[in-house]
Amino acid sequence: MRASRLAALSTAVLLSAGLAACSPSSADGNGAAASDGAWESVTIEHALGTTVIEDKPERVATVNWANHEVPLALGVVPVGMAAANFGDDDGDGVLPWVEEALTELDADTPVLFDENDGIDFEAVADTQPDVILAAYSGLTQEDYDTLSDIAPVVAYPETAWGTSWREMVELNSRALGLEQEGRDLIADLEQQMADTAADFPAIEGRSAMFLTHVDPTDLSQVSFYTTHDPRTLFFEDLGMSVAGSIADASAETEKFALTRSAEQADAFADVDIIVTYGGEDLLATLEADPLLSQIPAVANGAVVSLPGDQPLGTAANPTPLAISWVLEDYVSLLADAADKAK
Repeated sequence: MRASRLAALSTAVLLSAGLAACSPSSADGNGAAASDGAWESVTIEHALGTTVIEDKPERVATVNWANHEVPLALGVVPVGMAAANFGDDDGDGVLPWVEEALTELDADTPVLFDENDGIDFEAVADTQPDVILAAYSGLTQEDYDTLSDIAPVVAYPETAWGTSWREMVELNSRALGLEQEGRDLIADLEQQMADTAADFPAIEGRSAMFLTHVDPTDLSQVSFYTTHDPRTLFFEDLGMSVAGSIADASAETEKFALTRSAEQADAFADVDIIVTYGGEDLLATLEADPLLSQIPAVANGAVVSLPGDQPLGTAANPTPLAISWVLEDYVSLLADAADKAK
């Protein structure tokens, strides 16, 4: 069941966010709105520098993937955001959970930035933002510097594309002066995940890995997301575990994905469940390969193959609005795979 994202949020979260939209609530030593409603400067340190937001943002722009979901979840409509370029099944640049949020906020679609060839700096500047949110992003230093000439920019805390959904909420909500509302949102989503996982006990403790898109014409290599990628961290949110082989490989890099030769497939002997993108025939392709078929998850048929060009596949990368939309469907697929694992 795909519950509406905003409807799934607790009344307390929505009420506090709605009030904050008119009069920001107090925050702690990192700055934000003072208890009397006066704005205090916010300082956010991140991988590309230090950002100081001197004045309360009224016009919020976001770039790169899903950053717009934080203000929308908290009742703030951006003036501009990146158009969806993955999983957008109807081609309108807006994913279904974002469309739901805009509808429930009775808001028009913001300006959509086309990022197929990189950030459209001119389009961002044209929206005249007071702040640019990019806590989950792959910004280069040059990107950051250029955007900073437009407005203060919130970049990723450590690793490009390595920001967890919690950190995305924490950083972006702090920049808006809605830090407590961000905490409430995180707590609400955590409760939703715990409740859903409890309905599917088969997944508890199961080890998993998330393959990147598999090229069925070239199975000589295995590419997978590391523990720096939200897709992999999502397993732990659901009471599963990241396979030790993946965790060990991740400890040696800051990259969000790695590649190994298929001849090293035996290294993944500790993987109960594999999640990846592809069609219905993908499992048969993996099972027919003399090397990859040795991975226990493949041998047991414990593979979740997500439609990479559909919203369900997109939402396996957890983001504030997508989590509620995908949760039951995704966990059900994981449970089906867990039933096949030995």
